[in-house]
Amino acid sequence: MPEMNAETLAERAHDVGLITDWDLRQIWSELGRKSVSLDELIQFLVRREYLTNYQVDKLLNGERDGFFYGPYKVLYLVGAGTFARVFRAVHKDDKTNVVALKVLRRRYSDNPQCYQQFIREGRLGMALKHPNIVPVYEVCSYDHTHFLVMEFVEGQNLREFVKVRKKLDPIVATRIMVDIMSGLDYAFRQGTTHRDLKLSNVLISSDGTAKLVDFGLAAVDEYLEAALPEVPANARAIDYAALEKATGVPRNDPRSDIYFAGCMYYHMLTGDPPLSETKDRMKRLSRSRFFEVVPIQERDPTVPKIVAGIINKAMALDASARYQTPADMLFDLKLAAKRLAQGDTDVDLVTAKKPNDDKAHATVLVVEPNVEMQNVLREGLKKLGYRVLIISNPQRALDRIKEENDQIDCVIINATELGEAAVTAFNQIGDDPRTHLIPAVLLLDEPQRDMLAMTNRADHRRVVSLPITMKQLRAVVSELVDRQRDLAK
Repeated sequence: MPEMNAETLAERAHDVGLITDWDLRQIWSELGRKSVSLDELIQFLVRREYLTNYQVDKLLNGERDGFFYGPYKVLYLVGAGTFARVFRAVHKDDKTNVVALKVLRRRYSDNPQCYQQFIREGRLGMALKHPNIVPVYEVCSYDHTHFLVMEFVEGQNLREFVKVRKKLDPIVATRIMVDIMSGLDYAFRQGTTHRDLKLSNVLISSDGTAKLVDFGLAAVDEYLEAALPEVPANARAIDYAALEKATGVPRNDPRSDIYFAGCMYYHMLTGDPPLSETKDRMKRLSRSRFFEVVPIQERDPTVPKIVAGIINKAMALDASARYQTPADMLFDLKLAAKRLAQGDTDVDLVTAKKPNDDKAHATVLVVEPNVEMQNVLREGLKKLGYRVLIISNPQRALDRIKEENDQIDCVIINATELGEAAVTAFNQIGDDPRTHLIPAVLLLDEPQRDMLAMTNRADHRRVVSLPITMKQLRAVVSELVDRQRDLAK
């Protein structure tokens, strides 16, 4: 290998496609000569963003591969795992389009079973579109190279976030858990579980949003471990298997995600993991790890009671005593977030969830453009103790519901004058992951019966035919509000 100098480095960068002919001419023109030192050229190339330090190191090592994957140019190595590496990259035709590439390691790329499993799980990830899940944009194969193109999240993972802060304030930890469980709930409703819930698989963006990463890829880890005994086992995959064996539930039980979500919440609040950490496979498989967990209020008596109640329920060893779905846990987390924001740290979970018989704290949002009907509905619902909000425009109502989804207990939309716009708003409440749990009632007039087929109904989203008495409407609303409050009982 010839001795490296500035001109040789520039030629190598050109040969591998990192800089163009035009770039090369510009570089020498701006420097004024080719007889600059190697260090001087490197500083210039990095400062002017022709190259990154990662690319420079690879060039200095004489490497010629790994600078591009398909149309994507690698900028930096972000992380490396057992079966894949993650890079920060840009599209070669659009340097503003920053993405993350998850590239299957070469030793697995030649095994059809391995790369087909990787591709299959990547495609499952593409179907998940939620603000709290890192999206997979593409699944790509070029010759023997297989990779996923994902959103690049500016920020850090939750493990780093907690490590810097030692432990998190309950309000911050609960907000992060609301994000995590919102993503889990959405995936669960699509028929997908995570099975690798840990702090490093949650990314905290620069605006504070928590996003889950690697949905479905735990299955790749498990497959590789089974198919290739020499592959080191994923530690969290062992934890899932050990939990399910210790608690007598089937493999892939969705409530296992609930348990490890509780573990993350515990870790955020105390600064320590609830399960003893070890690299020893047999110790990780031991039942005793789960039975030796110190209850969170023994570990830290300052943890608010309502938060401790959620963690204790999520981490119950009896799976039937755990939250049964992510939606159940999300319901309590939103309640806890609201209580903590109000400074109410001493209330326990049971007290916080007691239904209010006179409905004084329940809020009903009515979407009705007719002023006379607005007055009728307002007065009729107030008699039962509800707080009533009236909005005439469906789109403004949707915006309000999304912004205050934890403060609205039921929505009533009257289609009499709004027509199909009312049906659209009703359906959007059910489709949006931020609002799909909110009870809603759509009122259809007799001539609008044909719109029934257009509606997205559920047990908590009802269509009611007009005419209807106020007493009947109040009964429907009361049933839906009480049902929603009883979800987590």
